[in-house]
Amino acid sequence: MLFVADSAKERILEIMESQHLDKDYFVRVSVTSGGCSGLSYSMDFDNESKANDQVFEDNGVKVVTDLRSFLYLCNTTLEFSGGLNGKGFSFNNPNAARTCGCGESFAV
Repeated sequence: MLFVADSAKERILEIMESQHLDKDYFVRVSVTSGGCSGLSYSMDFDNESKANDQVFEDNGVKVVTDLRSFLYLCNTTLEFSGGLNGKGFSFNNPNAARTCGCGESFAV
């Protein structure tokens, strides 16, 4: 399961409305090689499902990831922090053994 915090839900809905994305769009998250800790998170809006996609809905938000990424993201919560010191979207990943200082990459 992938989870969506209230803060992330609010921001996702704001972005979708401002970009005029209809209900067919969802949040696609994935893990790619790279970053200072070895693996990096990726997040975008998409409206096309792919083979082996894992589909979740939490807090009224549909989140999709590929099977390989799900192995790293299982039980992760998507969060959002705004304001002057806010870092935007972040992933609270219980599978990460360590993260980099910026929080955009991790290792397992």
